[in-house]
Amino acid sequence: MLSPGEERAIHLATEAIELFDAGHREAASRNLREALSLAPHHPEVTGTLLKVQKDETQGHHLLDLCRKYTANKDESAGKDASLYLRTDGLKPPEEVALQCLMLLLAERPHALTATQDDLISSLVRQNTSVRQFFSNRLQVSVTTFFDEIYDRGDGAAVCLDTVVLDPSVWPSETVRYHCECELFLLFIAKLMESGHDLDGRSLKGIARLLAVDAEKLQHLVDDEGLEVILSSLDSRLPAEWRGQATLATVKYLQVAKQAGEERFSRLIAHKITKARNDDIVVAFSAAVAVFPVAPNAAASLFLSDEFMKALMPLASRSSKNRNVEVALLELLNAACVSTACRETISKRFSDWLSHVLTNGSDETSDLAAVVLAKIRTSEATNGTGAVASQTNGKVQEEDSVPELVHRFKELMSQRKVEHVPHAIEGLAFSSVKPDVKEQLAEDRSFLNDLIQILRPHATNSSPTSASSVLYGGLTIIQHLTQFLPNLSEEQKKMAQLKAYANAKTGEARSGPDPRQQDEAVLARCRAIVEAGAMPLLVDCAKTNLPSIQSLVSQILLSLARDRSSRGALAQQGAVKVLINMAAPQQGNAGAETSHYASHALARILISVNPALIFPSSGFPSVTSAVRPLVSLLSSPETAVFTADQPRDLLPVFEGLLALTNLASYPDESASETIVRQGWTVLEDLLLSSHTWIQRATCELVCNLMACEAGVMQYADGSKQAAKRLHVLLALTDVDDTATRKAAGGALAMLTEFESAITAVLDRPRGVELLLSLCRDSDAELQHRGVACIRNLTSLAAGNTGVRARKAVKDQQGVETLAGVLKRTSNPAILQTGVEALKPIMR
Repeated sequence: MLSPGEERAIHLATEAIELFDAGHREAASRNLREALSLAPHHPEVTGTLLKVQKDETQGHHLLDLCRKYTANKDESAGKDASLYLRTDGLKPPEEVALQCLMLLLAERPHALTATQDDLISSLVRQNTSVRQFFSNRLQVSVTTFFDEIYDRGDGAAVCLDTVVLDPSVWPSETVRYHCECELFLLFIAKLMESGHDLDGRSLKGIARLLAVDAEKLQHLVDDEGLEVILSSLDSRLPAEWRGQATLATVKYLQVAKQAGEERFSRLIAHKITKARNDDIVVAFSAAVAVFPVAPNAAASLFLSDEFMKALMPLASRSSKNRNVEVALLELLNAACVSTACRETISKRFSDWLSHVLTNGSDETSDLAAVVLAKIRTSEATNGTGAVASQTNGKVQEEDSVPELVHRFKELMSQRKVEHVPHAIEGLAFSSVKPDVKEQLAEDRSFLNDLIQILRPHATNSSPTSASSVLYGGLTIIQHLTQFLPNLSEEQKKMAQLKAYANAKTGEARSGPDPRQQDEAVLARCRAIVEAGAMPLLVDCAKTNLPSIQSLVSQILLSLARDRSSRGALAQQGAVKVLINMAAPQQGNAGAETSHYASHALARILISVNPALIFPSSGFPSVTSAVRPLVSLLSSPETAVFTADQPRDLLPVFEGLLALTNLASYPDESASETIVRQGWTVLEDLLLSSHTWIQRATCELVCNLMACEAGVMQYADGSKQAAKRLHVLLALTDVDDTATRKAAGGALAMLTEFESAITAVLDRPRGVELLLSLCRDSDAELQHRGVACIRNLTSLAAGNTGVRARKAVKDQQGVETLAGVLKRTSNPAILQTGVEALKPIMR
């Protein structure tokens, strides 16, 4: 049966054919675009598309539109052509695309509107013939074709990069590489030109080529080339330009390594020595951009005597140049990434920073506050946890951590765009301190402000300020919800010895800060959930930024530790988010995010009814949760564990508990998936030396005996199944009562099958172990044991039944069962015991 959308699409496709045959190609194209958007894969729609595309080249709708746009300067025709090229499924024939390009290039760049940029970009992206044309023209003369394309727009200029990086349209790698080098040098030359206003365009070309092929192009970056790229890092330039320049600088430094860092340091030092304000601002801006990516090189430069001599006069109360002051503050802020730089800033610049804090403009005062927060947070705390600056022996309370935090909170409450980034950054650093964590978590108004500020940034596609504010805000939440790491017994002993030694020397109190203990962190986690953080985290998880995803996974792992919050997290979409984030990801950071998300998912699924989370149809399906949970059970391949750093078994334990809960799902899909994906590791964990792990695994196996796939692991009559049953029998004789109950429960279900009974009889102590369950003082173990014996004596037929009844008699089963019936008043045990005795009393 067709959906309404499909019916509408077929109707539009039929009309499109009629319109096309009548010569109304524009109307036909509009109908076809709408039909493709409604039902892109329906046979009648795709058939119509093929029919239309078989039209004679000269009469093609796209070609008609491009003629109107270029000849008549019809902007609406150009927009329609652009829309055509952006519609999925409407790829023009190669000859048509090439003729459209020729129409565009026949006009001077400034004779056409900016729409030409979009058209050229789309044609290059979609059509091989167009890329081949670009390649042919570049082979004739890179410079001539570069000049012809460059002024047509950012997209058109970057298309030159696309073509030289596509090996399929070049006769040889030598020719391609030659043109790539020529193009790279032309982009740098454009950047060096004075008086033009297209720096962003040339920077995009440079950045993209270096991003893809920096190893091969690094030799073309000389002092003059690197200097012009660094000049584009000027903080006074547009953020988009600086972003491209940063990418280019980072890629160059990554491949040039020490030689590149030395060249960078030499160029920056040279600008500083000129002592001209513009050069100083550029030098500081470049150092700010490099600190996050090459901190060692930037720190060496910052701490050098020559650099310090240039800095100190600028950090004076008599300084009048605002641009230099802002650039210096941004440099100090960036330098705080280095411990040595922070110490130097604290010693040499604290007085000036305090002065700017109280006397500067809004922008400089905010920046000074952020720098002070970073250096104060790093300094040793006094007994109350507060930190104050000392200048000439006097305490400066206005730049103590509590006062700075208060200032940042006030800025947050005002929600002014220009203040928020600095407030977020300052709090992100300050919130590592236990007293600040408590101060922030107890302020419900602040938490509400923080979440409301971050939500628009979570849905903003801009990779610049939005991601910076979002990362800083999530860092605050992560600090508030961070638990102390789980320590092994050996690690706990070492920590106690260290604390004892520190206490004797007066260095620190013994034991962790109470505000870092689990109870305090759990209270902060509850405050975050109650403030409405989950919808924010759902939005954040949709971003493709690895750093944001990592923070979200860590926060959710902490929030899910509180049992009382798990239901609320599940209701607000945490399960779906975590399943998506738990998908395997590349790199160490990606693997860590996946692990955190899987662990958080396990915690939630321990405490909630899976039937309430996973619909019988739709997403998420119950089986989609199995793979992330199973992944927790295996040790990472690259992990190395020692006595001092043993494996953390908490994720394994909680993963097992969650799988056990999933195995109770009404249909068998979850259980069958668990058996299929995780059985091998479950067999290993049944033999674990850790009691809790062995118990949880055995309880999961017991639940899996309710599905056919689980039963077949023990009852398919194979030798391997018999060996597995032997392990279950052995687990009925361990010290842990809960493990014995789980093993007994699994055997009670398995002995309903004759092949499992045979396997029990084939084991020398098989029947004896089952009878020992009957003799146990625990009523639940008695019931399981009696049920197993009842299955042996009542359900086995033929020779197997004779063997079973004889084995029970020979092991004094009659006396054992009689004793159970005398001692118990449990109706279920009494009934099962009588059923077990009848067959062997005949």
